[in-house]
This record gives sequence, structure tokens and C-alpha cells, in this order.
Amino acid sequence: MSASAPAPRNSATIDTAPRQASLEPLQALVATDLERVNHAIVEHMQSPVALIPQLAGHIVAAGGKRLRPMLTLATAGLVGYQGDRHIGLATAVEFIHTATLLHDDVVDESDLRRGQDTANAVWGNQASVLVGDFLFSRAFQLMVADGSLKTLKILADASAIIAEGEVRQLITTNDVETTEAAYLEVIENKTAELFAAAARIGAVVADRPDDEEARLETFGRNLGVAFQLVDDVLDYDAEQAQLGKTVGDDFREGKVTLPVILAYHAGDAEQKAFWHRVIDRLEQTDGDLEHAQALMAEHRTLRASLERARDYAEAARGALDWFAPTTHRTALEELVDFCVERAY
Repeated sequence: MSASAPAPRNSATIDTAPRQASLEPLQALVATDLERVNHAIVEHMQSPVALIPQLAGHIVAAGGKRLRPMLTLATAGLVGYQGDRHIGLATAVEFIHTATLLHDDVVDESDLRRGQDTANAVWGNQASVLVGDFLFSRAFQLMVADGSLKTLKILADASAIIAEGEVRQLITTNDVETTEAAYLEVIENKTAELFAAAARIGAVVADRPDDEEARLETFGRNLGVAFQLVDDVLDYDAEQAQLGKTVGDDFREGKVTLPVILAYHAGDAEQKAFWHRVIDRLEQTDGDLEHAQALMAEHRTLRASLERARDYAEAARGALDWFAPTTHRTALEELVDFCVERAY
């Protein structure tokens, strides 16, 4: 199903709905379970090697929304699960995510994440990579403790696919001639795979039929792609800059994201030369980010990228239609809206 197109804008800004969707209904619904997950995170990142809990705690406490573990908790509730296996598995999901963040920041040579110093900026690349490895190992210990080969396979396969996505992204970095299809394959691997696994596990622990597993996996996968595409848009959104948010991190690192791809392929020879200079060769000067935003406004690439996100969000919402209209389903539907409409 196609998403409805937002009204045209004259600057690089995002259209927002009159009523902003919120993460709060989902957070309230899983609050008790999420508190248990947070306790498990603290417990399992402990080590006699003091640097490990220090560095792991730094990134775990850096302000993440815990979206991925909340997916496991909420989908388990959606299908009526009554046990507690989802707690350990949601913790494993968060450790996998955190480990990938630590490794990403090293690869990207990032100094800031969510406005705070990255772990590699504070403790160095070596410590960040090794603590990331520790968290991956902790995740696998939690999977083994769950005792299910099926959940182990789902999360192990997801971890391998995420790593492949990271390598794919490395190949496309600084290459503005990357196609939209190739980029979507990167984010389906790098971002959406863990969303899909996290959502599917809710049905697995409840021993639900294969078709329910498949629908929750479809829900998570499409939600993950939508989430990443909105992240791509926010990095160039002029409205974010007006709100005091950091923009242009992807630009400064030479990351090829969908707004860049669309602007490059829509541009004339002079504009293509600009993108080759600032992205391929990373020869950036003052005013280049603003010029990039102007080109995106000219070709409406933020609008087009957001439309792609809305299409994926609609597919995620459609996957939930299979389930009874409960408070869990309503909260997950609002999560879909939140992931597209979020302005921060």
C-alpha cells in the first residue's frame, strides 16, 4: 500500500503530523518487564575487569530508547505469553545492538553519539572493539541459557547478517554512485535484521504458529527499514538544526544514505561533481553542508526518502492486522507512527 504524499516544502524540512505520535504507550505497557531487562543488562555486563562495566555502562546509559528489546517484550505480550524467557532474550537483543554501536563508532571514527562522547573517543578504539566483543559473548551466553536452539539460531543468524550489512556499508561509504537498491540492502541487513529478530522472538517464546512468527518478523523488518530511513532524513533536516539538534554527521563522515543517493542521481553534471567532492573525496569546506541541504530541497529528496519510510511503515502496520485489536497492538501501531514522525 502506498503512503500518502506530504505537502511540498520549500526548504529541507520534514512534514510532521498535527498530533505527534508517542513512544509512551508502549513504554508504559512494558514498563515492568523493561525494568527487569535493565536490571539484567547491569547484572550481565559486570566483570572483574573494571574497564568492561565502565565502558559498557557508558554506552548503555547514553540515552537509547531500548526499542529493540521493547519489541521482544511487546510482541510477547501481543501473543499472550505468560512466562519470563522474553526477559533474557530481550537483554541479549540489547547487547547485540550495543556491541554493534561500539564497533560502528570505531569504524566510522565517530566522536559523538546522541550528543555525548563515544566510548572510543574516551577509552580508545582497542578497548571499544574488545568490549563490543565481550557484549556479543554475553548475548550468546544469554541465548544458550534460554535453552532453545530456535531462538539461538534466530539471533545468531541475525548477528551474522548484521555483520554482513556493516561490511556492505563499508563498501558503499564514499561512493555516491551507489544505487537505491544496494543501499536498501545495506539497511535491511544492518538495521532491520535485528528489529525483525527481536519482534519474531515474541512469538517463538510463546510457541505460536509459524504464520504468526512470520508476520511479526515482517512487522519488525519493515519497521527497521522505516526507522533507518527516517534517521537518514533527520541528519539533513533544517528543522532539526533550528531546534538545536546536531545535523550533518553522516555528511561529515561521507556516508552514502538515501537522501544523498537521490540528490546525486537527480543532479546535473555540476551537482554530481559537488557530491563526488564532498562525499567521495571528503573535501569539505564551510557552507558545503548547507549547499547539500539546498540541493536536497531542490530535488525534494528528503520528502522522497520520507515517503519511502512511510511505505515501509505501512507494510509494518499491515502485518499487525493479523492480530486481535488489543492494547499491545495499539501500542505497536503507535510505535510505527512514532518511528516515522519522530522529530528527535
